[in-house]
Amino acid sequence: MSNRVLSGMQPSGHLHLGNLLGALDNWKALQDQYQCFFFVADWHALSTNYADTSRIKEYTQSLLIDWLATGIDPTRSTVFVQSSVPDHAILHLLLSMIVPVPWLERNPTYKEKQEEITEKDLTTYGFLGYPVLQAADILLYKPDFVPVGKDQLPHLELTRELARRFNNLYQPVFPEPKEHLTRFPKVTGTDGRKMSKSYHNTINLSDSEPEIRQKLKTMVTDPARVRRTDKGNPDVCPVYDFHKILSPRAVQEQVNQDCRAAAIGCIDCKKLVADVMVERLAPSWEVRTELTAKPDYLDNIIQEGRDKASTIAHETMQDVKEAMKI
Repeated sequence: MSNRVLSGMQPSGHLHLGNLLGALDNWKALQDQYQCFFFVADWHALSTNYADTSRIKEYTQSLLIDWLATGIDPTRSTVFVQSSVPDHAILHLLLSMIVPVPWLERNPTYKEKQEEITEKDLTTYGFLGYPVLQAADILLYKPDFVPVGKDQLPHLELTRELARRFNNLYQPVFPEPKEHLTRFPKVTGTDGRKMSKSYHNTINLSDSEPEIRQKLKTMVTDPARVRRTDKGNPDVCPVYDFHKILSPRAVQEQVNQDCRAAAIGCIDCKKLVADVMVERLAPSWEVRTELTAKPDYLDNIIQEGRDKASTIAHETMQDVKEAMKI
């Protein structure tokens, strides 16, 4: 049997270009060589959105449509919704009994997110303990690899520590999953910071062509280049970051050269990025439109994925219960 891969995403908003370049492109390629499990982490969305759960179902459906539209194939991968497999919650409960609180408090994301998201109260156990649920999500399927960005490595290390602690306390059940680093862990948003729903600086996969072009028009560039005649520095320009990811090498080199010589203005540079971005996303828009009109098809995929995931989850939980003698 081929090696197993598992990863998930929260349905906390519309998916954006950072999700595509940082994760989905990687997932799509992994389908060719691994047994893949991809899940919608709807319970995780509660860790920051517990006060308003009204759109989680809507975002879950939108997220699944974006996955399928960008190349996640449910005939080659197991695609499911976290909450449809209750074993995630059961294993989370059992692991929470053995995890030392200092392990959770030292998680760098814990403090960073509290500073970032000041409009919400994140002093809940659910937010402190979400890495334990994340560990349960992973260990339940005993994957060999977990696709992550560098910012997620502390979470994966906590998963490995929990696996070791469980195996030492009881008996060996969980293998320690390895990381599979994404190619573009950080994609720049329209304000120059990391693209994130929290920052409201995203280019969404569901945005129309006019919306994408308008967002790029307002995107920040080299702050030192005030006038068209000023020479620019692509090394500090967020727009050029998109060229490095999306544009052909010849275009990258030409833009780099012309910007430094003030032979191209920021408006023209942004138009080149917009053209290649639209070309990249247009095929997924067509598939997205087709899928939106087929709710029954989506429901069938979710049910089939739930059944496949549940079979493996039940087997793992049987091992867990035998090891713990409960």
